[in-house]
Amino acid sequence: MSAKHPVISVTGSSGAGTTTVKHTFDQIFRREGIKAVFVEGDSFHRYDRAAMKTAIVEAGKKGNNHLSHFSPEANLLEDLQSLFKQYGESGTGRRRYYVHNAAEAEQHGTPPGTFTQWEEMPADTDVLLYEGLHGAYKGGDIDLPKHADLKIGVVPVINLEWTQKIHRDREERGYSTEAVMDTILRRMPDYVRHICPQFTETDINFQRIPTVDTSNPFISRWIPTADESMVVIRFRNPRGIDFAYLVSMINGSFMSRANSIVVPGNKLDLAMQLILTPLILRLHDRRRKMA
Repeated sequence: MSAKHPVISVTGSSGAGTTTVKHTFDQIFRREGIKAVFVEGDSFHRYDRAAMKTAIVEAGKKGNNHLSHFSPEANLLEDLQSLFKQYGESGTGRRRYYVHNAAEAEQHGTPPGTFTQWEEMPADTDVLLYEGLHGAYKGGDIDLPKHADLKIGVVPVINLEWTQKIHRDREERGYSTEAVMDTILRRMPDYVRHICPQFTETDINFQRIPTVDTSNPFISRWIPTADESMVVIRFRNPRGIDFAYLVSMINGSFMSRANSIVVPGNKLDLAMQLILTPLILRLHDRRRKMA
């Protein structure tokens, strides 16, 4: 970890709400005058879209039927660790972008499903914010939590996550329900082995739970809205967290355990603002004292 060049990692699977967290960080950084550099986890995938399809087929021939973007071997985790370490030491590093769609292709000048070229990150930034699948991954020679100053986990309960994936892949990508089910089954071993364990390494977890029936996500017609959800917020170390203040400021919230608070789904942004702002300011103040 680095006092002078802090690293913040946001870990969660696609559709979990990591984009909401990034938006909240954007607001805090803008309001507090903090210059941040953003790194997307997709950019550290080992394969582009076409190469990943080929890699899945080849892995299957060798008996590995669960290769996915959750898999450590499908990602450049050594490079990601080097980035965290380099940024923490000097505030420098390289990044690239993964192009998801036509709009991003027009912006970056490369086709959807491919990567841009590696480039040096902007100089003189205050903090690095990573958002992706592996921000708190530990395994073998990889220990990303060791290099991050603040680790945030964002994860919905599993049926809600499946509902969100099914809707996104059917509506935006044209996949059948059966095709999405096959993807979920293929990913499940690595989700259990490599995604879930990261949430014991994070400092704060935001877990969204629906308050409507999602018992069969494969036939669900709608994704539960924020008004139909609650969010469980768990602090790894609750020391110094003013729970009484949070409960008084967030209408409808309550403590469920000594280290956990539950808030209405439509109060998530407010809860994040109240919880994350002082933590970010603490990192920023520490950085300024080191300058």
